[in-house]
Amino acid sequence: MSQPNRLNLGALLTMLAMFGFASMDAMSKFLVRSYPIAQTLWIRYGIFTLFALAVARMARLGSRGGGAGASVLHAYRSRRPALQFGRALLGLVENALFVLALFYLPLADTHAVVATSPLLVIALAAPILSEHAGMKRWLAVATGFAGVLLIIRPGFQKLEWPLLVPLLGAFLWALYQILTRLTARHDRPETTLLWTASVSFAVLSFIGPWQWHKPDAFAWVLIVGVALLGSLSHYALIRALDFAPAGSVQRYSYSMLVWAALLGWLVFGDLPDAFTIAGAAVVVGSGIYTWQLDRHKQNVIK
Repeated sequence: MSQPNRLNLGALLTMLAMFGFASMDAMSKFLVRSYPIAQTLWIRYGIFTLFALAVARMARLGSRGGGAGASVLHAYRSRRPALQFGRALLGLVENALFVLALFYLPLADTHAVVATSPLLVIALAAPILSEHAGMKRWLAVATGFAGVLLIIRPGFQKLEWPLLVPLLGAFLWALYQILTRLTARHDRPETTLLWTASVSFAVLSFIGPWQWHKPDAFAWVLIVGVALLGSLSHYALIRALDFAPAGSVQRYSYSMLVWAALLGWLVFGDLPDAFTIAGAAVVVGSGIYTWQLDRHKQNVIK
């Protein structure tokens, strides 16, 4: 496959993954109206765990003739188990906050705020990973935050606390990505995938069953659909990064804002106002600007 075709396939898979995530969030918005967050997440992570086990079995980590069971057990072995456990818990809290935000806010508004996470990664990578961030990147981070202020508009309207939920979720999601980079230095992707799914499912097993509200047939379809869409979208994104560098597909991840606005309008009748659109444009523009800076830096190094 030629290089342009590989890049095009990477871009297509990224946009399909973003559509899957946006569709998953639309289903979650339906579910959170009638069912406890812990219950739906418990089922979702249960299916996610089965998916992670299947991936580990296919990978047959460290198993040479030892059987599938041996390879799965080996996949759980981590050089930094405390880091893996903390990262998984952080991801679970972030996920719960995001679903909570969907209960109170339109899809497009929620995603517009969460779109600041790539910029927050830059801010957090400096003190945690000792990654240098120049003045231009810090200005991009500040500009992105100004975009968030356009969306929540403190001082121009009554600041409702639900508007702060996705902002906190974006911060935790950025920190989660930083910890993912740290785990990548020590463990295989299959190991991280297993810890992510299994730890969250184990923790939710102490909460989810006690908040059980029997789902009807339609709710079961949505719950299973959310779990499958999440797993397949993650896999599509992983495959996209196999075909194209992370920097090449980064800009296409912002297509989620388009999908979220479209689904929010078609399914819930929600249309973002002018301030939300303007703020989202500022956030996305700042993110694409930092991507261009990284691309230019890589070209200079080459």
